[in-house]
Amino acid sequence: MRLTLVKRLLVGAPMPLAQARHERLGKAAALAVFASDPLSSVAYATEEILLVLILAGSAALSYSLPVALGIAALLAVVVVSYRQTVAAYPQGGGAYLVAKDNLGIYPALAAAAALLVDYVLTVSVSVVAGIAALTSAVPQLHPYRVVLSVLAVAGIALGNLRGVRESARMFAAPTYFFVVSILAMVGYGLVGAMFGLLPEAPYEPHPPGLEGLGLFLLLRSYAAGCTALTGVEAISNGVQALKPPEGRNAQIVMTWLGVISITMFLGITYLAFDFGIVPGGDETVVSKIARRVFGTGVPYYGVQAATLLILVLAANTSYADFPRLSSILSRDRFVPRQFANQGDRLVFSNGILILSGFAVLLILVFQGDTHALLPLYAIGVFISFTLSQSGMVRRWLSLREKGWRWRVWVNGVGAVVTFLVLLTLSFTKFVEGAWIVVVVIPLLVGAFVVMHRHYEEVAGDLSLEGFAGPPQFRHTVLVLIGDVHRGVVRAVQYAKTLAPEATVRAVYVETDPANTPRIEEKW
Repeated sequence: MRLTLVKRLLVGAPMPLAQARHERLGKAAALAVFASDPLSSVAYATEEILLVLILAGSAALSYSLPVALGIAALLAVVVVSYRQTVAAYPQGGGAYLVAKDNLGIYPALAAAAALLVDYVLTVSVSVVAGIAALTSAVPQLHPYRVVLSVLAVAGIALGNLRGVRESARMFAAPTYFFVVSILAMVGYGLVGAMFGLLPEAPYEPHPPGLEGLGLFLLLRSYAAGCTALTGVEAISNGVQALKPPEGRNAQIVMTWLGVISITMFLGITYLAFDFGIVPGGDETVVSKIARRVFGTGVPYYGVQAATLLILVLAANTSYADFPRLSSILSRDRFVPRQFANQGDRLVFSNGILILSGFAVLLILVFQGDTHALLPLYAIGVFISFTLSQSGMVRRWLSLREKGWRWRVWVNGVGAVVTFLVLLTLSFTKFVEGAWIVVVVIPLLVGAFVVMHRHYEEVAGDLSLEGFAGPPQFRHTVLVLIGDVHRGVVRAVQYAKTLAPEATVRAVYVETDPANTPRIEEKW
């Protein structure tokens, strides 16, 4: 009883199933719930590009603009591709359903496994990165970073257990606060740089290059910056969470996401180039830009606070999609059926709890170290990108609907480029920890196949196909008696009701031969 009261206090009262449609999200709320991860990626995508280019010296930083333009073009292609995906698959499912329908079950399971792994990593990396920003500002909290990270995961999980609309209300404000803060910084920075309104930039030492600027280094910087694309597929997996018409609303939200992400990403990268920002040290690139634009006043700390919040809450995208993808896999009998069950608040509670458990496990194993977790990140999402877009190419080639050539070209280019990025990420980060993801994904696919075979065997055993019905049995019911009295009569009558066609026998065990004739006479 006490546990029930605690659950009601934390999670809320149960909702009737008829309330499910009212728990759907509008477009603005959906952007906050599903786009917090890809929007937050711009906080560190530019820095990842610069950290690779600086290896060739400060002069190589000028290549950040063409690299960023290439990433923005890829992001646009992926957004257009997923707009086509949600139009073709308004029931949701994203890369899993696309691959299942067009490439076969094993590519579909690989896409699903890659996404599930990436969702767990998104929670771990986002929360740890956000707590790292906090401990950088308050160094006294650094020894408690693991505890703080675990508490952050618990808080986000609790918000999602309370329901879809509850989590949207909780996470919408920080998401839009971040978008407004970054766009204000970019806008004021561009105007200030154009009209000379910004203060003189402090001198930053430019380190010498450690290696030459070649094609491989440019590919590495491009692959590193492609973290800006993580989470873009989230909307396609959660289409059914939107209000009707689901497919059309998902397309609109996808467009908003693409425009906002590209604008912020290119704006940050251009300002970093224009201001001569050198990555490294204890201060992030976004912090250096904000300090140059706003000084050290309230707007600067507003940008920092918005960045901290969005990094922590970026994990919410995984909480929106991991449970939904798990429920789809459950309905297809590839994971336990409990993942398809909705909890009291009409959310997939089991998926939320499992996601939280694995995220906390990673945080504990890697001791809340962002740099240890990052090499594992983004590989899974590029596997799903490649399979999803390859599946859409196959679909257009099969259907040959109006405009199919253009669609094949868009998805084909996207599939090739995301595959090249995947190869680059796997090669450059393999020894740093990416091998763990490369090993885990096939193991997950194997586990899916084993569970599916089990469910198929059980279904076969229970099937009525070819079943002739059970043979007729005649049962014998034994009633043990020590005498003959009213109780025995009632016992015999009850025995007859157990099986009307059965033969009822009274069994008397002789212990006194002199008493047996009396028992027989009374019977």
